[in-house]
Amino acid sequence: MNRPARVLPVLLLAPLLLTACGSEKASEEVSEKASSTAEAGRPSGSPGAAAPATDAGELAARAQAMGVAPELVYVTEAPGFTLAQQSVGVLGDDGFSAIWVDGDTNALLRLAVDRGTITADTCPEQPVGDMSGEHTTCERDGDAWYRTGAGRHEYALPEKGHVVRVSAETDAVPRDVLRAAALAAHRPDAAETDRLLPSADPAPASPVERGDLPRYGDGAPDNHVDVGG
Repeated sequence: MNRPARVLPVLLLAPLLLTACGSEKASEEVSEKASSTAEAGRPSGSPGAAAPATDAGELAARAQAMGVAPELVYVTEAPGFTLAQQSVGVLGDDGFSAIWVDGDTNALLRLAVDRGTITADTCPEQPVGDMSGEHTTCERDGDAWYRTGAGRHEYALPEKGHVVRVSAETDAVPRDVLRAAALAAHRPDAAETDRLLPSADPAPASPVERGDLPRYGDGAPDNHVDVGG
């Protein structure tokens, strides 16, 4: 779980994420469902259990094209937060990471899924949000762990062979919002896969023909102009 992540640090992503466009707002229906589930007293240890059907073939193709293991792809929702598509990427060897942005406050929610496990013994040893060298405190919350450290807090939900984490800056996102987002984490359905992951279509086999390239010389566009041009 401590492998170096191949994604940009969250703080460095902020300027890029603020320009994210085309993201879709989470529906109120899903948010209400997450809030009601949270009242049950258990941040789900199996966030994907109630997920809608997934187009497994499409998900696998798109994930593998990115270098991500298909079983590690998750999606979440939180009121007011939208997916920053530029943030979607690989975590560690074949894990998954993505960030959601609050359009009003610019607060960031990070979803990270990677192989491994988390227990009472190992929880304090695993830094919050990949911030190594910082002290981590752990609190059991149902089947999940509520963790704080380095000015951030996180819900970590152990799954079979991997851990689903939702984290944010402590001062930017309240714990109840973080908890609800963790509860809402699930495996994406076909529509969510289409919005979440880039297409797996291969690049064209041959260069696209351009009409402004001459058939002689070094192949540069013809930028000739008359005297005074």
